Order: sequence, then C-alpha cells, then structure tokens
Amino acid sequence: MRTLDCMTKTKDTDWAGDAENRTNNDKGEFVRDTNYIDDRIVADLEPGSAPQQTDDRSFVWPVEKDRYRLIAARACPWAHRTIIARRLYGLEDAISLGLAGPTHDKRSWTFDLDPGGVDPVLGIPRLQDAYFARYPEYPHGITVPAIVEVSTGKVVTNKYSDITIDFGQQWRQFHHEDAPDLYPAELREEMKPVMKRILTEVNNGVYRRGFATSQGAYEDAYHRL
Repeated sequence: MRTLDCMTKTKDTDWAGDAENRTNNDKGEFVRDTNYIDDRIVADLEPGSAPQQTDDRSFVWPVEKDRYRLIAARACPWAHRTIIARRLYGLEDAISLGLAGPTHDKRSWTFDLDPGGVDPVLGIPRLQDAYFARYPEYPHGITVPAIVEVSTGKVVTNKYSDITIDFGQQWRQFHHEDAPDLYPAELREEMKPVMKRILTEVNNGVYRRGFATSQGAYEDAYHRL
C-alpha cells in the first residue's frame, strides 16, 4: 500500500474497512479488495534498524529474530499457507505465531481462542488494534495473514503473497538445514501462470460462491469453479 485514503469511520465505530475484505457489484458478484500493505521484510538491512522508505513509498524492514509475530487463522486459505511455509522452513524460533479464531465480527478477526480473548504476546483482543496502531483510520479489510512488530504492536504487512515468498528468500539464515526451496528461480516463470490460475479460479472461486448475494451470481461462480 503506497497511500491510504482516510475515511470518516474509525476504530471507535462498529466497522473496520470491510472485515471480510469484500464488496459486491450490482449483480451480486463478489469483488475482492486487493489493496494490501506493500511493505517487505528483507535481509539486507541491519537488524535493529528502523524501516526504510522506498521510492514507491512503501517500507522495507530488517529480518530480525523475535521482532515480528505472524498472525494467521487456520480457517483462512490465504493465511494457512503462511503457517505451512513457516513450518517447512523451520522459522518457528525466529517468528512467533498468533492464531485468531475461525470467525470474526464486523470489526475484526478476534483472539477468542486465547485465554481472556487476548493475544498473549501482543496483548490485544482484535487484530484491528495492530492495524489502527499504525494507521488510525485504516480504510481497508482487516485481513490475515498479517505480520506485526511485537515491540510497537503495529502491523508491518498483510500482503499474503509476499509474506510466503519472503519467508523463503529473505529469512534463509534462520532456515533449518533441510528446508525446501518452494520458489526455485529456474521454475518461477513456469510456476506463475499456474499460481495465478489457482489464485483466481480456485482460491478466490470459493469466495465468489460463498459471498455471492444473488442466485445468478452464485450459479455463475459455481459453474466457473
């Protein structure tokens, strides 16, 4: 995300962007909000350093053990991939994991699986608190996966595709010795169209069906899937 167009609704209202990260057009078809926080966590910055702004106005943050917490939900296909990648690479000791419950209300994903309904590391009841800590009037969906800086409680990024790639490419110093290469350079061009089709037709296809608000939109999504 390069810029944030602030909206009038705030964290004190019963709304946070769109908690389900979606809208529907006049035909009742599901339309995904694809505005994400474009920041990256990279290996070529000194650990302990502040995030650096790039030419496109996003930020890069340093790879650093125990600095970040991955917030995910097993019920979300966009998020559980990051849980799997973290495990396969052996990053459990470098990046902690917080799990939201399988459902959320109008405001946000909640930590209802944890004692007292509060994430034990971040000390927050809702993921929206991490978004609003950085962007007080964040106008988009409060989504998982998200990476949060533990010391400040501020969201760093929620761009699910970059998170998994960066776990593989930028966090290599913390990989276990048998970690796989899930994105080999020599296969990337061949992988891209396959990944795009899975994303648009399968992953998002399920959402097109589930969030359709008209029978016609539902049937079109069903046959497309």
